[in-house]
Amino acid sequence: MNRLIIPGTAPSVNHMYQNAKVGRRMMKVLKPKARAWFDEAVLHTNVWRNKYRWSTANEKVIVRLWYYFPDARRRDTHNTLKALLDALEDGCIYEDDKLALPQIMDYEIDRKNPRIEIEFEVAG
Repeated sequence: MNRLIIPGTAPSVNHMYQNAKVGRRMMKVLKPKARAWFDEAVLHTNVWRNKYRWSTANEKVIVRLWYYFPDARRRDTHNTLKALLDALEDGCIYEDDKLALPQIMDYEIDRKNPRIEIEFEVAG
């Protein structure tokens, strides 16, 4: 299978939002660093999708994930799923992230090349 590779480390749901005043309301918005990661992830997803002629799925998609972290700091892979699955939706892997069936396959440390590798399979 041709894996989508997203460089870097996805933001944790515990650290990706900040409070901001929008009009007269307080709302949670992505922090600048999380927004930059998200935008880059969407870009890589779109390039991959075009290269491998992936059609946006409107049925369940198995999303297999391999994490390569930059260091041994304690991380919970499942805390990154919100940002990652949203980025894959914006990158047109599926119409709605409710269709994603994430499977975290493994995690390792790669100090020189932190990344997330992803395989997709339509669960039809």
